[in-house]
Amino acid sequence: MPDFQVILESIYQDAINASDKGIVASYIPELEHIDKNNFGIHLRTSDGKSYGIGDYKKRFSIQSISKVLALSKAMELIGEAIWERIDVEPSGHKFNQLALLEIENGIPRNPLINSGAIVIADILVSNLKNPKEDFLSYLRDLTGDNTICFNKDVALSEKLTGFKNYAAANLLKSFKNLQNPVDEVLDFYFHQCSIEMSCSQLSNVFYLFANNGRCLQDKLHITDGQVKRVNALMLTCGFYDEAGEFAFEVGLPGKSGVGGGIVALLPDKFVISTWSPGLNKKGNSKLGMLALAKFTTKTKLSIF
Repeated sequence: MPDFQVILESIYQDAINASDKGIVASYIPELEHIDKNNFGIHLRTSDGKSYGIGDYKKRFSIQSISKVLALSKAMELIGEAIWERIDVEPSGHKFNQLALLEIENGIPRNPLINSGAIVIADILVSNLKNPKEDFLSYLRDLTGDNTICFNKDVALSEKLTGFKNYAAANLLKSFKNLQNPVDEVLDFYFHQCSIEMSCSQLSNVFYLFANNGRCLQDKLHITDGQVKRVNALMLTCGFYDEAGEFAFEVGLPGKSGVGGGIVALLPDKFVISTWSPGLNKKGNSKLGMLALAKFTTKTKLSIF
């Protein structure tokens, strides 16, 4: 096996010396204060080894990365019924684009764009007794880590500025693809996106998808077939209109968030997480994308 620590250190040095670190997301006010010089990488291998460098223990808002976790919980709860309300095709558009939703009669292209994730949020609100508390408990159960929490300030910031999310939710409601009140669904959704984790916590929680549906606690949450579908969706839809570029350059299923996090994995081998708050023009972490491309090139470990 490659010397992972040496490889991570090499990638880290290249990243922190980069002249262009991207631009921090400003449309969520609580995120624009984050220092774009933060950078961390964490790798967890399937044989239980961990490697990290930089700010890999510092917590950040995982934002859209949470959509994968919400999807897995919804799969655990209602299985195949999800696909009656959401499609599985790449959108080829920005994460908050609305035109396709109206053209396609309120059926979101996939569960990883905002409209699809709002439908998943609706499913969780319908099927969990205490949705916010139960979803947080789910994440803590996956890792045995009770320190994973919401950032209430980020959730409030999203609520006060999430006009396109309100538009998407109301559009879904008009097509009868939202069963609960818009405000209730979006309150859950904004809290879901505000969850804070470090790179090491992200690697631990996503271990589920590299380990055939079994979490770090060796508990089976979703089936092999469901894991295959989640990983396929991450590969084709995890980076919105840059999904093809990520598959082309990195060659792993993965998911990004506008907080600057990226998590990617190779089934039965490893989970790798990066955090760098500066984003590229498509809204994905600039240094994170470059770091993961270098990682799969140097290790020769990818699905292709």
